[in-house]
Amino acid sequence: MCGIVALDHASGHQAAFVFRNDDFVGAGVTHGLGVAGLSGAGLSGAGPAGRPPATGQATLFGPAEPGVAEAREVLRALVGVHADQLRRIAADTHPGRFGLLAAVESAGGLGAAEMSARGMPWRADVHDALLASLLGRRPGPGFRPPRLADLAAQISAAFGGRQVNPDSPAQLLKAFATDGVPVQSTRSGVLREIDHPAVPFLLEYKELARLHAAHGWAWLDEWVRGGRFHPEYVVGGVVSGRWASRGGGALQIPRVVRRAVVADPGWVLVVADAAQLEPRVLAALAGDHAFAEAAGSGDLYQALAGAFGGDRAKAKVALLSAMYGGAGGEASQLLAVLRRRFPRADAYVEAAARAGEEGRVVRSRLGRSCPPPSAEWRGLTASPDEPGADDQQARRSLRARGRFTRNFVVQASAADWALVLLAGLRRRLAAMGSAGPDESAGSAGSAGSATPTSALEGPGLVFFQHDEVIVHCPQAMAPAVVAAVGEAAEEAGRLLFGATPVRFPVTTAVVDCYADAK
Repeated sequence: MCGIVALDHASGHQAAFVFRNDDFVGAGVTHGLGVAGLSGAGLSGAGPAGRPPATGQATLFGPAEPGVAEAREVLRALVGVHADQLRRIAADTHPGRFGLLAAVESAGGLGAAEMSARGMPWRADVHDALLASLLGRRPGPGFRPPRLADLAAQISAAFGGRQVNPDSPAQLLKAFATDGVPVQSTRSGVLREIDHPAVPFLLEYKELARLHAAHGWAWLDEWVRGGRFHPEYVVGGVVSGRWASRGGGALQIPRVVRRAVVADPGWVLVVADAAQLEPRVLAALAGDHAFAEAAGSGDLYQALAGAFGGDRAKAKVALLSAMYGGAGGEASQLLAVLRRRFPRADAYVEAAARAGEEGRVVRSRLGRSCPPPSAEWRGLTASPDEPGADDQQARRSLRARGRFTRNFVVQASAADWALVLLAGLRRRLAAMGSAGPDESAGSAGSAGSATPTSALEGPGLVFFQHDEVIVHCPQAMAPAVVAAVGEAAEEAGRLLFGATPVRFPVTTAVVDCYADAK
């Protein structure tokens, strides 16, 4: 059972949610309830007492308004759910951690709703110009943009003039085979290894077609309004606790399209990115002193390069192999070096992998559990009476689950850290208040320009993706926002891991355009 109590400090309203395993049990809104046990982290607490909205004013001794009795029953049930949540949190192996998880999940839910409502600044004219420069003029329904049409014709010409639809993998595979170049897939990585005149045109076509389909004119029409992109986040949409999105591709904004993300006049974007988050989380989880010491520096991969003859790239491969279970080719040799140098870090992920292979459940730092194995997996991995083909499939399934749980303990704990960062930053931004007339160059001036809506909202989060956040704020407030990001990052590390030499540096860039941040 996992209970979540979402608190809005401004109104004192709380949304209560409760889940049993993967089944939703109940939800609702309470008013002014205290959140005992969750306020220690400073991320939640009791808000001012509030009252349910009323449609009319009842007399003091008159009959109750219609529906009041039902509302009281709902409120009584929610109070019981809330109390049950607190009992279950208190009964957890690590109630402080699990209570913090419930608090930051709630703050994340509120933050997601606020970001969707506020929207990310988006220049539709810039986006349209980008598309035109890459694809040509906007085509009519059912037609390819000019550049894609030209590439399609060049692809067919490269196949000897035979008409080949570049959007059809089956036709492409057949065309390659006809030319005596058998390929197993039309993925870009596979195509780059093939010597055929159609490949350069096909690679460019695939890239531009992806842009047209995912963030083309249709996307612009549907998702951008009033100079804002309003994403629909799904909080905890991935089993590791990472967020997902419901349409709009909010978590996959291509680098070229970021040129359209432009701050309002007089405002800036503070783009913050946690550097090498997952390896640092592993260092803190494992308590490997040598690894933790290396993670205290700025560039973790460079700090570890000494163990690999000074080669930073090899250090990165070794770390990623440890976390994701890769052991093929050179990765196996590099991983062996890592195991000798940092045995406790290796032992931590190996223990998680063994737990997965044995069908057990592993947890993140704050207590998020991975999904248990399915009945099908248990049946498949049961030892057969006689070895055979099923034996090989069982071993593959065991290894696959081991790789999953090995990565889960790191990735889910990194998601915990990111949520604590988001909650702490959201709280700090709210404390800064709204921007006054003197704080925004976008206020109405001699030119008679209208004050942007954002100038009335104050600094706020407009984007969150795994280990990256963007704050839209008045230019004069940028230094305070940058400081708030650093404080929230330091707080996140302390709340999750206590006293640890591991540092979680966050790089910040203050820019007018998102594309200029990296």
